[in-house]
Amino acid sequence: MDATVVIIGVVALIAILLIVGAPLKPMRFLAKGTVKLVIGVLFLFFFNVFGASLGLHVPINIFTAVVAGFLGIPGLASLTAVHIFIL
Repeated sequence: MDATVVIIGVVALIAILLIVGAPLKPMRFLAKGTVKLVIGVLFLFFFNVFGASLGLHVPINIFTAVVAGFLGIPGLASLTAVHIFIL
């Protein structure tokens, strides 16, 4: 898809939601989940940057990002333990 089509679609969706109004409960749930997912990706990225000197690497995919985002540092530690001991 062309980038302009995607941008026009996102702007149109935002405009429709602003005019009509979005249900608040599901939007809050999606926003919190998205923020936690982004935090999980950042945790994994910085872990991979600093863990490279120790030979540690946890792949960044949707499953590992969800675990690291929703569980935080203990989730990242558990992913590292699985990588070291099982894989």
